[in-house]
Amino acid sequence: MILISKYIVPKGYIGITLFPFVFLKSKDLKGDKVLLNHEKIHLRQQLELLIIPFYVVYMFEFLMRLIQYRNWHLAYKNVSFEREAYANEKDFEYLGSRPFFKFRTYF
Repeated sequence: MILISKYIVPKGYIGITLFPFVFLKSKDLKGDKVLLNHEKIHLRQQLELLIIPFYVVYMFEFLMRLIQYRNWHLAYKNVSFEREAYANEKDFEYLGSRPFFKFRTYF
């Protein structure tokens, strides 16, 4: 379900996925197919890891990347979940061919 909220989406971002919702900063972003595909990839990742463990792993990896890069943006871009979503956001067939339990290297 897609919801619009400029208050839930953090400053500097245009969307965030909090299972089962995708929050967008403005309603005109509902037409951005690449953004929506990116967020759908996150929905699959969250479901695959049973939601709460996804957030635990995401935050742990983000903190490790922040220590590694000492830069918020670089840390965010290098979280494995974000790398997968950015690498495949323009492939609208990706979720159809992606195995449900995709094993990945976190670090």
